[in-house]
Amino acid sequence: MSLERQLPRFLVAGTIGFAVDAGVLYAALALGADYYSGRLVSFCLAVATTWLINRRWTFEHHRVRPSLAEFSRYFGAMLLGGAVNYASYALIVATLPRTPWLPLVAVAAGSIAGLGVNFTSARLWVFRTDRARTDRPAAEPETTQPERSSGPSSD
Repeated sequence: MSLERQLPRFLVAGTIGFAVDAGVLYAALALGADYYSGRLVSFCLAVATTWLINRRWTFEHHRVRPSLAEFSRYFGAMLLGGAVNYASYALIVATLPRTPWLPLVAVAAGSIAGLGVNFTSARLWVFRTDRARTDRPAAEPETTQPERSSGPSSD
């Protein structure tokens, strides 16, 4: 699939991930978590959500059975962009006044900051086309039955 089709789909998946991230963060804050630990939980759930969407829709050539190895690659790749994302989020939380909108603004800024790193690592490492072929379970080798000899003919 072309970059022109993948990027918009990645943005839609990211928007859904953003909603999960912000929603879980607000829930964690309501349950007593602080801005930083709540964000770690929300980020992890957002990554799991975007993995499911991206593997089936954004990088649709990669429709192999989900695997722990693939999720581990994806989570690792998202940690690169996640570091940029979390640093931006933490900077905003540390510098802006505490308002009801602060978590939403900080998550949005972090998401935008990490977007390029996340798309590039997902496209070129996790879901690259040749990996889609090598991650599939190997086909069973064809076995040929040895020809049976019927022994000497009794003609």
